[in-house]
Amino acid sequence: MNLDHGAKIVAAVLYEGYILYPYGPSSVKNRQRWTFGGVFPRQYAAYGGGDPCAMQTECLIRGTKDTVVETRVRFLHLLNREIGSLPEKLTTLPAEPAFTPVASLEVEGVRFLAWEEAVEREMLAPPSQIADLLEGVTVPFAFPASRDIEPIRASGGIAGLVIRTGLAVQGCATINATPVAPGAYRLRVRIENVTPIELDEIAHRERAQRRAFVSTHTLLGVDAGAFVSLMDPPEDLREAAAHCDNQGTWPVLIGEAGATDTMLSSPIILYDYPEIAPESPGDLFDATEIDEILILRILTMTEAEKRDMAAIDPRAAALLARTEGLGSDALGKLHGTLRHPRRSPSSDGLTVGDRVRLRPKPGGDVMDIVLKDQIAIVEAIERDFENRLHVAVTLLDDPGRDLGMDRMPGHRFFFAPSEVERLDAEAAR
Repeated sequence: MNLDHGAKIVAAVLYEGYILYPYGPSSVKNRQRWTFGGVFPRQYAAYGGGDPCAMQTECLIRGTKDTVVETRVRFLHLLNREIGSLPEKLTTLPAEPAFTPVASLEVEGVRFLAWEEAVEREMLAPPSQIADLLEGVTVPFAFPASRDIEPIRASGGIAGLVIRTGLAVQGCATINATPVAPGAYRLRVRIENVTPIELDEIAHRERAQRRAFVSTHTLLGVDAGAFVSLMDPPEDLREAAAHCDNQGTWPVLIGEAGATDTMLSSPIILYDYPEIAPESPGDLFDATEIDEILILRILTMTEAEKRDMAAIDPRAAALLARTEGLGSDALGKLHGTLRHPRRSPSSDGLTVGDRVRLRPKPGGDVMDIVLKDQIAIVEAIERDFENRLHVAVTLLDDPGRDLGMDRMPGHRFFFAPSEVERLDAEAAR
């Protein structure tokens, strides 16, 4: 399994929706969190809880009985975060200090809020040959209860506490393979939550959720074999791909384009070989959103909203600090990048870099009058949603032409192919 190229995608899937703008507990979007990839205890689901107790991935592999499959199951394990107020400051922290739970606490200008956090969990199954998976392999896993007390220090001693408590969870992953064609197998990975729970947890979803696997996803690797795309399967395996039964998840190829050794099965629907934009300065917990929009929204938040954001979660505090530290160069890179534009054969032979004379049609706007007969350089040839071609140009004598190359408004202009006249070599000189 090669995760070097897909590491950012894997991390983004794990924390998708972890906390959303405007990054406060009063926000509607943050009142019911953990909406992706929840696998709840079997008893909770059996009593009509309405949430699944299992997640199933099915995909195709080309290989032999000697082909080796590696399986990882990853999820978030919820932690209840309490804020403790102390009757008086402490000089040392006892094992179980007496405290009063409070919704919030302010210590020397820093605010702390009670809420929920999460810790990453991973189950790594032993690598198995297809020959073993034909019989089926079951891998149990468990993570114990946890309790951590963090002191809130101030001048004069310990002024408060952050108490993080996690409940024990148990699960099992069943992995098997079935032949579907000569040299091809259907691989199934079924994840179940078998955590025992109490009656009061069955009756309340928010309590049962503390026993759930959250943002669950599966990573698969293959050695001496190749995964098959379910989005664009080869003709000989198209029917087998159509019969793959994926429940609560969807597998796609990840890594360098064309690689077939690693597959990510996640509750977020993705295309094969998804990527995080290289301009992204860091995780915003919403990889499907536009970074520039979220960053500008954060920068326009009030000081009170920023204080709440910093108090709600260490990851949110780190996001705020990173955003406020962005310089103009980093912000400029977020303003849009055109990747792999489609070129049209009907653009009269124009290519990027050609020098052209602008010949706007009569009856245009004032910019057509101003730019008429100007010499420009073709920056891109693009097609809009109505299938019309547009030639994007920057002006040769524009002092801000570099801004046009960065696709900044006011320095980049669009014309129909018939409104530009390609200059021959002599005229271009």
